Amino acid sequence: MDELTVNAKNKMQKSLEALQSDLSKVRTGRAHAGILDHITVDYYGTPTQLNQVAIINVADATSLIVQPYEKNMKAVIEKTIRDSDLGLNPAASGESIRIPMPSLTEERRRELIKIVKSEGEGSKVAIRNIRRDCNDSLKKLTKDKEISEDEERRLQDEVQKATDQYIINIDSMIIAKEKDLLTV
Repeated sequence: MDELTVNAKNKMQKSLEALQSDLSKVRTGRAHAGILDHITVDYYGTPTQLNQVAIINVADATSLIVQPYEKNMKAVIEKTIRDSDLGLNPAASGESIRIPMPSLTEERRRELIKIVKSEGEGSKVAIRNIRRDCNDSLKKLTKDKEISEDEERRLQDEVQKATDQYIINIDSMIIAKEKDLLTV
């Protein structure tokens, strides 16, 4: 019985972590190495994470520096970043690649906020679905007389408290990301 609630809490935590990962990919106009985390390059026929074939550093608040471990990977990395959905325009600079971060327009900031809110809403729905599934399992256990109604109610309250806490965490993550996007 407690295993059900622990399992539900673990799933809720994974949903929160997935949201955190998704939000880190939303560009805020300031340079951070995490923006390139989901980029994969063709490394001798094998799709490989960019951070495994190059060093990614923040040069300043508005640019990144990518230093490939192998010189012949520079063109492949540059093309992959340019073709990605990030809207970045990398430029070769000696043995490294400089990636300037273009400033965001007000309109683009508003679009990104809508995307962030949508991601947050999706995570809230996932959390609520986990709660529903757990409560359904508890009701089935009560119906099969494996747990008492009091025990069911206690466990449902515990799951509801966890749900409420995760929803609050999601809201605070969304608000923080909005502030980050609106900061010029």
